[in-house]
Parts: sequence; C-alpha cells; structure tokens
Amino acid sequence: MQWTKVLGLGLGAAAFLGLGIILGHFAIPKEASVSAPQDLDLQILETVMGQLSASRIRDNLRELSRDPHLATSPRDEDLVQLLLQRWRDPESGLDSAEASKYEVLLSFPSQEQPNLVHVVGPTGDIIYSCRQTEENLTGEQGGPDVVQPYAAYAPPGTPQAVNAAKHGVAGVLVYTDPADINDGLSSPSETFPNSWYLPPSGVERGSYYEYFGDPLTPYLPAIPSSFRLDLANVSGFPPIPTQPIGFQDARDLLCNLSGTLAPTTWQGALGCSYRLGPGFRPDGGFPADSQVNVSVHNRLELRNSSNVLGIIRGAVEPDRYVLYGNHRDSWVHGAVDPSSGTAVLLELSRVLGTLLKKGTWRPRRSIVFASWGAEEFGLIGSTEFTEEFFNKLQERTVTYINVDISVFANATLRVQGTPPVQSVVFSATKEIRSPGPGDLSIYDNWIRYFNRSSPVYGLVPSLGSLGAGSDYAPFIHFLGISSMDLAYTYDRSKTSARIYPTYHTAFDTFDYVDKFLDPGFSSHQAVAQTAGSVILRLSDSFFLPLNVSDYSETLRSFLQAAQQELEALLEQHSISLGPLVTAVEKFDAEAAALVERISTLQKGSPDPLQVRMLNDQLMLLERTFLNPRAFPEERYYSHVLWAPRTGSVATFPGLSNACSRARDTAPGSEAWAEVQRQISIVVMALEGAAATLRPVADL
Repeated sequence: MQWTKVLGLGLGAAAFLGLGIILGHFAIPKEASVSAPQDLDLQILETVMGQLSASRIRDNLRELSRDPHLATSPRDEDLVQLLLQRWRDPESGLDSAEASKYEVLLSFPSQEQPNLVHVVGPTGDIIYSCRQTEENLTGEQGGPDVVQPYAAYAPPGTPQAVNAAKHGVAGVLVYTDPADINDGLSSPSETFPNSWYLPPSGVERGSYYEYFGDPLTPYLPAIPSSFRLDLANVSGFPPIPTQPIGFQDARDLLCNLSGTLAPTTWQGALGCSYRLGPGFRPDGGFPADSQVNVSVHNRLELRNSSNVLGIIRGAVEPDRYVLYGNHRDSWVHGAVDPSSGTAVLLELSRVLGTLLKKGTWRPRRSIVFASWGAEEFGLIGSTEFTEEFFNKLQERTVTYINVDISVFANATLRVQGTPPVQSVVFSATKEIRSPGPGDLSIYDNWIRYFNRSSPVYGLVPSLGSLGAGSDYAPFIHFLGISSMDLAYTYDRSKTSARIYPTYHTAFDTFDYVDKFLDPGFSSHQAVAQTAGSVILRLSDSFFLPLNVSDYSETLRSFLQAAQQELEALLEQHSISLGPLVTAVEKFDAEAAALVERISTLQKGSPDPLQVRMLNDQLMLLERTFLNPRAFPEERYYSHVLWAPRTGSVATFPGLSNACSRARDTAPGSEAWAEVQRQISIVVMALEGAAATLRPVADL
C-alpha cells in the first residue's frame, strides 16, 4: 500500500469468549430439514437487488465520514456503537451482533512534539520548513482530530539526512509524485478542490510495519492470556526515522539537490531534473552547505481495538459460514478508504436484515458480517480474528468476501480473487445492469476494461490475484479460505494514477466522493448488488457455486512459464519438472471428474448428505495448497500458489523465488537444493489437492 517515491534523506477476554459462544451456538441446527433441500430463491434474489438503495448508501457514507476516525479514537468507537445499533435493530437487524476487543500495539505522532522537517543553514538557523499539516482547503483538513501526516511505526530520531548519504542513509522522506498519482498535474488550479487530483500539500499517511497483525503477538490473538514479545525482539519496524511530506515541499528539496542525475525511472513531474545529491546546488535556493533536519517523535502505545460481528444464522447448515467484511478505521475522514465499503456493508445488511425480521427469508448457511479494527496499521483486526478462531474458521468457512474501497471511480467492476470464485462472480454480474447509459450488464461492461482469453471459456473478464493490501490477506494466505475483493474502478486508458489521488490524505472526504468519484452513487449501488448476489448464491445454493476446475488454468499457466523459462536452466542442475507435470495432470483429471459428478447429481434428487460431502470438497480445496513450512522467511504466508513472488518468472512463487536466488550460485549449492525443495512442496500440494477432489470414500 506504500506506492511512493523515496527521498534518501479481563474485559477483552469476556468479549472474545462471547464471540466464541455465538459462533458455536449458531453451529447447532435449529430449523434444518434434510428431507427438503433449500436452494437459491430467485425471487428473494430479485427482491434484494431491487431494494439496495443508492441514496441510502450515500446517507451512510455521509455519516461514516463526517469526522476523522483513526483506529481506537473516540470516533472509531462511536462507529462501533453505530454498527451494533444497526445490527441489533428490531426491524432490520441480524440474529446477533457483538463487539470484541484486542489489545494491540499501535503507533502515533506525538501531539506535544510534532514531527518536523527543516532545512538549516551553516550556523544552524532554520531557512526552510516543510508543512506540518495539509492546507485547509475545504474546512475539513484543520480540525483537532485530523492526525498529522506520519509514517506509523517509524522510530523516533533526529537525523540530518542529505549529507548523510556518504555515510549511509540516516533518515527517509517519502512523498507522492504527481507523475504517479496526478497524471503529471500539480498546480492548485488543476488539483482538489477543482478536480479529483491530489493538491500540492497532500500527504499520504501509512503504516510502515513490514508484516500484518499485532506486532507483539505474531500467530497469537492479542488477548490477555497471550504471550507478548518484548519490544526489543519485535521485527518488521523501519530501522531509521521516516516522515512523509507533500510534493510541494518535495519539489523545493529535490529541485535544489546537486549530484548526478537520477535514473530515468526515478524522474517525476515536479518540473526539474531529479538528482541524487549529496548536498544542495551552489546556485540553488539553499546554501550549498545546508542540512536537512528530520525530527520524528512517533510513540508506540497499547490500545484496545474493536472488531464488530453481525451474524445471520443458517437454517440448514449453520456451521458453514459465508464471511463478508471490511475495515472501519481510517487515517482521516476516509470517505473512500474504507467508508465507501462500510456504507455498502450497512446497506446490504439492512436489506437482508429486513427480510430476516419479516420472516420471509433465512439463508441455508450462516452469513457473518464483519467490521475490522486497525486495518490501516497492518490488517490487525482481521488477523487477530483469524488467529483466535483459526481452527473453527478453517473447518467451517466457505468463502471470505472483502469490500474495502467499494468505489475507486465509476468506470467498471474490478475483482481480485482465487480461481474457484470466478464462476459465482460471473453468474452474479451477468444478471445486474451496469450503471451509466446503455443496457449492458456489469459483466459485459467489465469485459470491455479487463479481459483475458481463456482456453476453456474464450474471452472472459480477468480476475486479479490477491496480495496483502486488505483484510482478505489472513484469510487466503494464513487460513487457505477462497477469497475475493470487489470494487468499482477507473478506466486505465484515461489515467495512469496508481490509486485514487487523495488516498490516505485529509482530502478523502464525502464531498470528494459525491462530486468526483461517484455522483449519484450508482457505482456504490452496483457493488452492493454484486456483493449481495454473490452472498446469496454462496449462502443459499444447494450446491456451492465454486468451480474447482477453474484452478486448472492457473496451474497450467504456472507450469507453462516454468517449462518455457526455467526448464533448460533446471536441467543443467539435474532438476526435473517431470513430477510437477504429472501432478498438474492429476489435478486436472480429478477436478474434471468432480465437476462431472456434480453435474450428474444436479440432474436428479440427490441425498442432501451426499451434496454436503461434495460441497465440503469444494470448500476445503483451497486449504490443500497451504504449507506453513514452505516460506520460513515469510510471516503468515503459507499458500504455495499465492505467496509473494520476487522472482521474474510468473510461475509457482516458491520455485520462481528459489531459482532467482540460485542462478548465480555454484552447482550443488544450498540454493539449488532449495529449488528442488520448492518443486517438491508444490508437487505434494497438488497431490493433496487431487486427493481431496476424489470421491470421499476413495482413500
């Protein structure tokens, strides 16, 4: 999430217990009828689609983003109560709603000693100061609850950064270049509030913690009984003081640097040639022997952060969960990130809750709505939840649906997810009208912007892969739960912005969304309809609408890349891809056979228990790709297909990374042994996946 240019300068336990009781209680069937299979009701689906209101989503967003709600702040806790109130409403609430707290380590700037960046002259006098706050352009950037721009978890210190280059970097200044975010535009007349572009004083806040989850309790929930690391043993924090600044201040520093020209790929849109230093130009705006002083006074604090869960109990399979979540906390007002997603979450839960309270509908499987806390600091709330309920979630969760930023812009749907969820998203989007002129479905509009050629289906919309940018990360990488992330986004042929321009700044406000991103809120409504349709299909369908054979395309693609770009090199070291080829073929065969068995059963009147067993095979497939020992250098990453890939070859990440490290080492080295180990890890994962897909009675 840190796309930036660098300038080298006792009560909590009770809440957790209550949550466990809720999930356990709803795993006891109460209204099940195994003789009368409940299936997706198309009339209920149509009702939900028609009742999701753009104006209500707009009202939700106005309330959610009215004030800054930094994690654990009073306003953040106010929103916890708002969610509980909505989900306990007698006319539109859910079966149950509870908040649980985790005591986690967060990082904040000091209110008494603000972080400062100065240029000081030879005698120590201050000759230039970077802004401490963003310019108050709309009356919303200057309030007492607007947190000063800072880099969370960056250590305190007062280095002198420019001339320190010859001795090693002592501090880091970070800024967002107009070339990366503003299509090169930078003047006040071209930027917010006159357009959607970031104004010159805008500063992108963010967490600089390397991992996700609470820093003191890796792999353990941050509850009173858990072991906590000593601060001296915590890893993943930046080693040197770091401070973000606006591109207006960055221009004054960069454009006065001396030294050799920076590489072409480092050049930006500040109106000058970027140089590497050290020191300032003798003919520039500062004396050549001036210094840049960076004073960082961040502090670490233990804070109680809340998750909020709302549950609709399943009528037939209450022990199977469809999870839908988004984080609640923001850096400032957070109208886009994350409140656009929470506004959709509240509207969707209102519509489903109203049907529930009227007695006209109850899902086949349980639906769990989640509002995570402290995501901006490192996916903390969702990670602590997965740590605390690891076994239960792995055994019972069908899918995790994430809607964080629901609308980046209003051109098209964008979906990231694992291959099995592709089919249910396609089915949902083909039935929903796209916003805007014309009569296209969301699916037909989507394929115009993001598409790929499938050897099985022809031209289809393309799904992106899931990294670690939001709360889906612990669900897919740590628990192995099929996951997806839904959003509307922009036309990439019209902008090169890496994300919406006011990301993580004090300019991400309700009026910014209302005026520039989604006037009329039709794209928010489209995301709500897409998510709602997906939820109903996953929670109500007799046969789970997950297509495991769609994984075959991914595996074939990874295998082909390995054969084309790595096989010759591997043969030089007597390493064969033969076992990997066989494993992929075996998976293909078993996936196709399972799809055929499902198709045959769907034509008859199958025993619900038999369908339940097949559904469990579909649900549990993703877990077979986990190997907690595959990447010992990584934290939480266990999925052998979707772990971070640092190698250049787009194949299985462990194999790609290992080959990249081994290329320049001697034959027989440990690096080449690791290549062989990574191939074995993937082969065993694919063998396990194929075994999971075989008939249950076939051992």
